[in-house]
Amino acid sequence: MSKPEIRAVAFDLDGLMFNTEEVFNRTGTEVLRRRGKVPHPELFMSMMGRRADEAFQVMIDMMELTDSIPELKSESEEVFGVFLDEMVAPMPGLLDLLDRIEQRNLPKAVATSSHRAFLENLLTRFELMDRFHHTLTAEDVTLGKPHPEIYLTAAERLNVRPEQMLVLEDSENGTRAAAAAGAHVISVPHEISRHHDFSKSKGIATSLADPLIHDLLN
Repeated sequence: MSKPEIRAVAFDLDGLMFNTEEVFNRTGTEVLRRRGKVPHPELFMSMMGRRADEAFQVMIDMMELTDSIPELKSESEEVFGVFLDEMVAPMPGLLDLLDRIEQRNLPKAVATSSHRAFLENLLTRFELMDRFHHTLTAEDVTLGKPHPEIYLTAAERLNVRPEQMLVLEDSENGTRAAAAAGAHVISVPHEISRHHDFSKSKGIATSLADPLIHDLLN
């Protein structure tokens, strides 16, 4: 199979660039503990990659909660903020990969289901905001992942055809979104997402340092 012509790169955010999926899971576990509940084994997998309101609706349905989405969101944001300060870190290989992409002069974007304020918080925290040409968040699309809208929009903003865009994703929903958009998607599972279905991916990397990714940029 011939190597694809990669002319731009799009990154997911949570669990791909930063270890925030660990923070989300710890937060969800604490919120449920306060209600005398233990997370369903499939809960966090089903929530991962979705926009906040959609993810909280999954929690309500799966855990049979009586709380409203705004109530859960408010409490979770408070708990999450404490855990985030304690735990957040870039995922292994992120900074070297950004350097490699910049050596190739390829435009890059972030395409996340999170809200813009959260994206800006994370990227500013690690002085990465200015390293991306475009950032797309939950506010920029009508339909969340696994719908392809966010990656179709990213390709348009980056001025490339979807098949010329390398997308890096850590979740099943994100991988499905990128694949449906026609992008060249490489999945980078972590401990929390390793049981997801990545059959739509063009390849599975062990981390952002994997030669599978770097070889595509040669």
